[in-house]
Amino acid sequence: MKAFAKGMLGVLMAACFAASAAFSLDNPRGTSILHLRGKTVSVEYGRPSLRGRTVDALLGKLPPGGIWRLGNDTSTTFKTEIDLVFGDVTIPAGEYSIWMQRQADNSWKLLFDKQHGQWGEPAPNASECFASVPLFISGPHDGIPPEMVTITLNPTMVRDRGGWVTIQWGKLEAKAFFAPK
Repeated sequence: MKAFAKGMLGVLMAACFAASAAFSLDNPRGTSILHLRGKTVSVEYGRPSLRGRTVDALLGKLPPGGIWRLGNDTSTTFKTEIDLVFGDVTIPAGEYSIWMQRQADNSWKLLFDKQHGQWGEPAPNASECFASVPLFISGPHDGIPPEMVTITLNPTMVRDRGGWVTIQWGKLEAKAFFAPK
């Protein structure tokens, strides 16, 4: 009986290890960093691939008010060491998970949730998120559409005046401007 239990434990451990390795190989993570007034703003996210599908086919299924986890696996983490202003919304220095919410007019909002590091499902309740800011949709993307979700933090032309968070996937390009407070 003892030998059987040890054998079963070995099989279970091997299966868990194989599943863990498979998940980590299929779902790479991406990072973007911006330095603003000597402070760091960063985003860390999962990078799903289209694999022959279209963004419209995938995200088009979301109803108005539906939330996309903005990547895959664990939630996308947005960290800032400096207070940021997105339009009339202030995001204090801290760590957040970010999500995209489809609006009734097919526009999108970027949601900031104080809970971070959670698995991508279930999505947070939008009314419980810390803040939301409108996203400017500038797609379809110029050039070769990215196969994998790509989130970048880019500075403005004038040093330390702010930056853009840009989300690209296939023909989708959504962005929001932010400035230091």
